[in-house]
Amino acid sequence: MTDRKSACRAAPASGVTSLATSCGEHGGSQWCPLADPMEFQEHHLSEVQNMASEEKLEQVLSSMKENKVAIIGKIHTPMEYKGELASYDMRLRRKLDLFANVVHVKSLPGYKTRHNNLDLVIIREQTEGEYSSLEHESARGVIECLKIVTRTKSQRIAKFAFDYATKKGRSKVTAVHKANIMKLGDGLFLQCCEEVAELYPKIKFETMIIDNCCMQLVQNPYQFDVLVMPNLYGNIIDNLAAGLVGGAGVVPGESYSAEYAVFETGARHPFAQAVGRNIANPTAMLLSASNMLRHLNLEYHSNLIADAVKKVIKVGKVRTRDMGGYSTTTDFIKSVIGHLHPYGG
Repeated sequence: MTDRKSACRAAPASGVTSLATSCGEHGGSQWCPLADPMEFQEHHLSEVQNMASEEKLEQVLSSMKENKVAIIGKIHTPMEYKGELASYDMRLRRKLDLFANVVHVKSLPGYKTRHNNLDLVIIREQTEGEYSSLEHESARGVIECLKIVTRTKSQRIAKFAFDYATKKGRSKVTAVHKANIMKLGDGLFLQCCEEVAELYPKIKFETMIIDNCCMQLVQNPYQFDVLVMPNLYGNIIDNLAAGLVGGAGVVPGESYSAEYAVFETGARHPFAQAVGRNIANPTAMLLSASNMLRHLNLEYHSNLIADAVKKVIKVGKVRTRDMGGYSTTTDFIKSVIGHLHPYGG
């Protein structure tokens, strides 16, 4: 660790994660030993709280480009069409070329679910596919939505997945697709994965159709290690897999480009009905913050937070409603702070 503080952008958003990204409000100065190596620039961006504009988006992008690292809440996307097909969230990811979304789905000790001791990673290409924002009405009552698949980006995400597996000591990569129906689009994605797989002979490679993958995840998720897939499938599988270990409130996530790293919740569910009610589970955001600190080589601080969160869950006395308890967000965070003290003084 150097004397120079790491700069980072924090972006509270419109969903429930805007509460979790404001943990300092719950913990006050007791978080200071952890925050000491960090210097935050905070920006608010929300499409549902009238805090979104081109100017604000540019401010956020400018800050992220300067600092290279960010932690963000869920930027809720309204379903109503207001003249712009691409949401602020999608535009932000495209402008930063955050092509790889990584969600590590891992069981939490002490919190029993239908499947325990799970440990799998979902890698999602998130700059093309069904999320192209290319829609138009070709004839009255007929809407065409374009799915974009390119060789360059398919090869890039496949290589990212195999590099990740190699670096993390993982043994298998499964490419998830629907090439039996979308023979050209998903066919190209699958072909690229197969070509890249040949360059990594030590990593076992399998393919699986998306609908079968959903069923297999529910029946026998232990067969999976690293999964790589196009945009929409990744969104679905992220949420399905999060449900296997406790839900959207407990799984962290992160997105990468060649230059930037953005840390966020793994399942992008705004849980808007919890805003202002102090009932949200901050686990996913706290673990995302821990992962961010590890990315910044602040291993000690990262472990402090992750260990404290996991101990609170393992003890089981303080649990939010989604985990079967009655504790508030504040209760949970105060308990985490209490478990920091034996280590941080």
